[in-house]
Amino acid sequence: MSSSKATPSQIITISLWILLCAPLSSVSSSLQANTTFMPRQELIKYRRVKAHLKGLNKPPLKTIQSPDGDLVDCVPSHLQPAFDHPRLKGQKPLEPPKRPRKHFITSESIEIKQLWMSSGDSCPEGTVAIRRTREEEILRASSIKRFGRKTVRRDSESGGHEHAVGYVSGDQYYGAKASLNVWAPKVTGASEFSLSQIWVISGSFGEDLNTIEAGWQVSPQLYGDNFPRFFTYWTTDAYQATGCYNLLCSGFVQTNNKIAIGAAISPASVYNGGQFDISILIWKDPKHGNWWLEFGPGLLVGYWPSILFSRLTNHASMVQFGGEIVNSQSSGSHTSTQMGSGHFSREGFGRASYFRNLQVVDYDNSLVPATNLHVLADHPECYDIQGGVNSVWGNYFYYGGPGRNMNCP
Repeated sequence: MSSSKATPSQIITISLWILLCAPLSSVSSSLQANTTFMPRQELIKYRRVKAHLKGLNKPPLKTIQSPDGDLVDCVPSHLQPAFDHPRLKGQKPLEPPKRPRKHFITSESIEIKQLWMSSGDSCPEGTVAIRRTREEEILRASSIKRFGRKTVRRDSESGGHEHAVGYVSGDQYYGAKASLNVWAPKVTGASEFSLSQIWVISGSFGEDLNTIEAGWQVSPQLYGDNFPRFFTYWTTDAYQATGCYNLLCSGFVQTNNKIAIGAAISPASVYNGGQFDISILIWKDPKHGNWWLEFGPGLLVGYWPSILFSRLTNHASMVQFGGEIVNSQSSGSHTSTQMGSGHFSREGFGRASYFRNLQVVDYDNSLVPATNLHVLADHPECYDIQGGVNSVWGNYFYYGGPGRNMNCP
């Protein structure tokens, strides 16, 4: 009668088979490419990814399946990732502050829906809607530590980041508002993205840079697809060790059960067709000093607590509006990643992407026109910008471009 015990060689084979079947892309690639593969190191990495996912994905009361494949978890508001922050532990979301006053009337954006709510389902009161992070999303990052973070942004001549922006500076700013035209630009490089956003900035572009950011982006590396998605970002040390996209670290406190940060938005604008934009407002609560975010007409998303920042505890010294792409030059030439619609500003409405109704929040918690607006394109032969003012759109600009072309080799 033969023994049922596994031999040492069988145990090793079984262990390797388990590691190969684990959904960790680097495990299988290491086995194929590296004869000195060490299972212990890969197993440690696998466990770290699982632990990181557990910290991000809080236990939901309900989960909603989105048509684009996303899972949106309805998490009790007091259990959201923000309250893992050492200085926020034990807290609960604050009540909404007083919205900035309007000094003049502007046309609001048409409401754009997020795909996860297209079925009519929503998260219950007392919860917040959080897009679930998947294992493969972490694995696409350069490391677990860098997952959910931008690479260093400025100086604009470094890091492969290119911009076409309108900006105001030289005053004290307590917020900003604009309507952003939404597109689904083509992103060609594995580590590239294309976004349109508002930046609220304080500090120099050295290590003390503080920013609050919100807008829409297409980032296959972060999300695994080419949908335009509503996103947020913050940093207090020039993108080095603090801050992240969306809710991928503790910090931003969400208060809304109808918006999932990082979820796809629809519809997008069509060349020579329907044009759609989103309205974004960021402002500092005069009473508590926190920076609040509004998405669309009157829909509060949540806030960045003032304790997250060093320079933005008082006010911003600059506000920027516009587009950003990453040019990785993976093929040895300029990227073909598009900014905005992928067309230059001169093509105008219905073809070029736009920002309209550019406003800032002043010391009196009032929305005022963003006067003295400067426009700047890092590489105008690749992506450009043209500004203007009229009675319907207030301060506005068209911007964007195709990237690589005859004049941008």
